[in-house]
Amino acid sequence: MKFSYAMRYALCLPAVGRRYAISREGQMTRRFHILIGLVAIFLISAGCANIPTRLEMDYGTSFKLSKFNQILNPEAEKNLELVTGFDGGAAQATMGRYQKGFEEKTSAPTYVFSISTGSK
Repeated sequence: MKFSYAMRYALCLPAVGRRYAISREGQMTRRFHILIGLVAIFLISAGCANIPTRLEMDYGTSFKLSKFNQILNPEAEKNLELVTGFDGGAAQATMGRYQKGFEEKTSAPTYVFSISTGSK
């Protein structure tokens, strides 16, 4: 198999048709630099990997659990019968109090901030 000059350089093969070949120390240095480059490329690639963290995997779980815990009867939407136990007069009075709560104007609290110099 014939290799080009660039492939021979990358694989640290001796030069063909050259007057002198690369020394053993030069080959080892080149291999070391190639190894360092490959390790750097691997580390950079591993750093860019999108591995979900524990926080991302559990995102929204607390909200879903609290919502499900607050639902008394999940099948209630399928029950189309009339609600019993709350007569019309009580319901009307409750709704009236609810609506009056929005009509009442409460005055905004006034705050007094005074600075005294302490002189007599």
